[in-house]
Amino acid sequence: MYNVLGNVAASFFQPRIVAGGAAEAAIRERQWVCRCREGDETAMTALISRHRGRLVRTATNLLRDRHEAEDVSQDAFLKAFREIQKLRDDRAFSGYLYRICVRLCMDRLRSRRPEVVEFDSIQPHSGGAVEDRVVVERLLTQLPAELRTTLVLREMEQLSYEEVAEAMHVPVGTVRSRLHTARERFRKLWIEAVAE
Repeated sequence: MYNVLGNVAASFFQPRIVAGGAAEAAIRERQWVCRCREGDETAMTALISRHRGRLVRTATNLLRDRHEAEDVSQDAFLKAFREIQKLRDDRAFSGYLYRICVRLCMDRLRSRRPEVVEFDSIQPHSGGAVEDRVVVERLLTQLPAELRTTLVLREMEQLSYEEVAEAMHVPVGTVRSRLHTARERFRKLWIEAVAE
């Protein structure tokens, strides 16, 4: 029932990649963070290389604009490195970075004027992968920013409820509530879009 977005998204977005040596990667990342605090540009480059692709993809999914996502990602890295002293040693750099990115995206989404989208403007489609992706993207733009962000982070980016809560700086209960509402609204929009 709710897997419409997840199933469609799964065919377009890369699955979450988990390295075989997750513990080793975490240790290496902590070392890079320590070196960044000392001004080591090589460590900064390593962190950027590791997280850039997924960060841009996340921002693109939230903002629906690749160019704006590139700008936000760059801003997120700049802010993360500028304030890296605030990152606690027991926290992962990735969570810290994605939290910054999501907040910057939310700020941009809130500052936009709401788009008025008429349901008649949604073109019927034959159900193919490309057509489904176009419809999903159009329907996502019709959701309020908080609901869209919650849905994208959970369904497309496959973050856990706790990770979404941390990124959005809200309680897990709020994530569950927003996700339920987002799924319901998306499902209704999807049914209307494919009914024709």
